[in-house]
Amino acid sequence: MKVKRRHVVIVAVLLLAAFVVIARLSAGKVNAKQTSDNASRTAAVVLVKRAPIVNAITLAGEFHPFQRVDVHAKVAGYIKQIYVDVGDQVKAGQTLAVLEVPELNAQVAGAKADIHRCRDSIRRAQSEMERSESEHSAYHAAYTRLKQASEARPGLIAEQELDDSMAKDKGTGAQVESSRAALSEAQSQLSVAQSNLDRLAAMEGYSRITAPFSGVVTKRYADTGALIQAGTASDTQSMPVVQLAEWSRLRLVVPVPESAVPQLSQGSIVQVHVSVLNRDFDGQVARLADALNDETRTMHTEIDVDNPTGTLKEGMYAEVKVVLHEEKDALSVPVQTIDRNGTSPSVLVVDASGHIQRQPVKLGVETSSRVEILSGLSENSSVVVGSRGAFHPGEMVKTKVVRDDGDQSEDNL
Repeated sequence: MKVKRRHVVIVAVLLLAAFVVIARLSAGKVNAKQTSDNASRTAAVVLVKRAPIVNAITLAGEFHPFQRVDVHAKVAGYIKQIYVDVGDQVKAGQTLAVLEVPELNAQVAGAKADIHRCRDSIRRAQSEMERSESEHSAYHAAYTRLKQASEARPGLIAEQELDDSMAKDKGTGAQVESSRAALSEAQSQLSVAQSNLDRLAAMEGYSRITAPFSGVVTKRYADTGALIQAGTASDTQSMPVVQLAEWSRLRLVVPVPESAVPQLSQGSIVQVHVSVLNRDFDGQVARLADALNDETRTMHTEIDVDNPTGTLKEGMYAEVKVVLHEEKDALSVPVQTIDRNGTSPSVLVVDASGHIQRQPVKLGVETSSRVEILSGLSENSSVVVGSRGAFHPGEMVKTKVVRDDGDQSEDNL
């Protein structure tokens, strides 16, 4: 009985051992099959490369004239003649219109007459002064001789005669001073009259309305015969003659977002694209508001664009590319390769043995399509770019290099 039980136990042990061997063999076959299956999967990869990378933003804006002004008259009058119309190009200082101001012309004529009167007064005063000086010289000489004779021979000249001669000498001397004062007053009156004439002549010159700068006439408000009020009167709504705009250079006004303000520098050159013309122009960042709009959180920025041929027009829309940061030789990958789900960004790298590894990276300049790699990768490393969620670290894969433009190369084992 005992022998029989011993045989049963031995048979059971042998059967168990056989099952274990068979299970291990089956597991090895399955693992081998799985490894073979994994190795047959293909992963799309890109090669890490060095290339220039530019972080830029594109902003839309509208062209405005560099200068625009309503040209007013400084004096009131009727338009005698107007020489320009809408669309005419004018030069700085060119006559736009001439006013007829009869009252001012009469005032100028009266001021000229005052000049002549003052000059006549000066001539009379000069003649009177010369006569007084001559008379005083004679009386002074006579008194001097009488005084010398009296001192040489006392009693020879009567005291009355000597006193009369001295009185005449002093009287004519006072007359000389009076004549000089009259001459000075006449000269002062001439200066006043000349200043008044200069003022009226300047006002008369304002009857000729000229262009303050070179530009294009964009509006014409008045015609021949229209009454124009003086633009200096604060209590009247004076009508301008024309509106003038400078188009040889334009201002492109764009709103720069708050995030880009620190990188924006005055004087930098930017590229301006005008879609309606399908042309690019160079612009210069000329003026910054240095303050953000509370509602839009943007900063008013003006870019000067030269327009010597008048190709660009006021009101045209344009797009400006503002470079915020640029690296000439940066190690970079497409943004699709970056996994940002963890605490730090990472990529899936296929090593030399064909296994996938997760590699943390440090990022730098980023654009809409590429991102700079500061550390974590080396040049020509293979980085998984498509279906990253389908692969796991440790898997063995085949690689298919995909160029950044979407074209594919031959398979790499």
